[in-house]
Amino acid sequence: MTPDATTAVQAQSGDILRRGVPSAPELRYGSSVGYWVIAATVLGSGVAALDATVVGIALPTIGREFRADVAGLQWVVTSYLLTLAALLLLGGALGDRYGRRKVFVVGVIWFATASLLCGLAPNTIALIAARALQGVGGALLVPGSLAILEASFVADDRSKAIGAWAGLGGVATAVGPFVGGYLIGAVSWRLIFFLNLPLTLAVVAISMRHVPESRDPAASGRIDVVGAAFAAIGLAGLCYGLIEGPDLGWRSPVIVVTIAIGALALGLFLIAETRVQHPMLPLAVFRSRQFSAANIVTLVVYAGLGGALFLLPIELQQVAHYTPLESGAALLPLTAIMLALSARSGALASRIGPRLQMSAGPLIVAAGLVMFVRIDASGGYLGEVLPAVVVLGLGLASTVAPLTATVLAAAPAERSGVASAVNNDVARAAGLLAVAILPAAAGITGASYLHPDVFSVGFRGAMLGAGLICALGGVLAAFTIRKPAGAGDATSVPARNEVHCALDAPPLRGRQRRAESGA
Repeated sequence: MTPDATTAVQAQSGDILRRGVPSAPELRYGSSVGYWVIAATVLGSGVAALDATVVGIALPTIGREFRADVAGLQWVVTSYLLTLAALLLLGGALGDRYGRRKVFVVGVIWFATASLLCGLAPNTIALIAARALQGVGGALLVPGSLAILEASFVADDRSKAIGAWAGLGGVATAVGPFVGGYLIGAVSWRLIFFLNLPLTLAVVAISMRHVPESRDPAASGRIDVVGAAFAAIGLAGLCYGLIEGPDLGWRSPVIVVTIAIGALALGLFLIAETRVQHPMLPLAVFRSRQFSAANIVTLVVYAGLGGALFLLPIELQQVAHYTPLESGAALLPLTAIMLALSARSGALASRIGPRLQMSAGPLIVAAGLVMFVRIDASGGYLGEVLPAVVVLGLGLASTVAPLTATVLAAAPAERSGVASAVNNDVARAAGLLAVAILPAAAGITGASYLHPDVFSVGFRGAMLGAGLICALGGVLAAFTIRKPAGAGDATSVPARNEVHCALDAPPLRGRQRRAESGA
């Protein structure tokens, strides 16, 4: 904190009060305003989460309409993930500095505008560019959704508000692919983007009327724009090289140069984060071996999962002849299992420690992914798809909550907000790189997805590879994750206001505690 920090805090607090903005959380869960705030955050984070899943179902239809190759479909997914992963931490910092509601609303409007451009896209290039813009909007709105709840509700009601947010978000995630699949098959894939417009309009209207503004009065110094730029350039360079390498040739000067630029930029990003006063990624959190180990497990497991789920809708539609609606509904049991068992899994981990579940869970996930190799042209759901989905769901339910809890527990209380955001970003970056690498590694290139027999062979290899990657995550957890001191005691059970939300907008426990202590 700078020598002028006290003066700055007092000045900002006075400005907040003059604007009629509460300087401390004051909303109650049962109040009408409280319900409106939850509605705004659920809808706002929901549209971003839905696009991440529904677009995967639309890929075969988009590919046929635009005559896109596999690389084009990869870019439709990775362009969004790239800007989202590169700017997510920056989006959270902007909200803390300039106002969480303000940045959240800007992100929602940005996301809506990009969605309109996606729906109007005349070709693959335009769609990819619009998806990249969507990722920027997502990076602004996603961190704000949970941060607004943390900052707005009184401590006693905060867990209820976040629980409602997580539960309703889970319902939206479950229903979204089903609705999206229907719209794709019955009308057009463009409607999945146009549907965002009325939803985002409602979010803006509710936010401006009911959501209180909040900011972190201790936030000071320059925003880490340099770090964000190096992260974006690094991820873009690596993704371009990995996606275009199979077509242009791995020895092509363009591929060699872009991969080198990407690696160099990521190296400069790490150097920059050690030299700026307020880094986007405080590297000090990685001094904890438990924290570093948990993030390595996150990287490995979500890489295998992200690559597999990119290819699965294509296999179901192109090989097993599912309609978009049927492929969207195919994974509904997975969401149901996660909603039913994740909280119980987290409670078990708090009693016995996370090591067992973080070791066994990825192995179960791996088994589920490998079981997808049984999908063939017959497309039998009960015999081929459902068993794999159930096993995959059990594995994820065993893994996600203990993994998130381990990340939070491994970081100091004052850095747990940063720690959970870092874990969120690691998972997204893992999916981004996996979508870029796995198809080419399995021999899925060019227009092979249009030829069921060819794609099916590559799909089986990809599922085996994804399963092996996830299994590696379980092995790493067995050797690196340790049982925290006190696990199994009452003191080790997470506090009631600490909710482990799987990735989209993780808990900000450190910020919450500072607010409750009056810091």
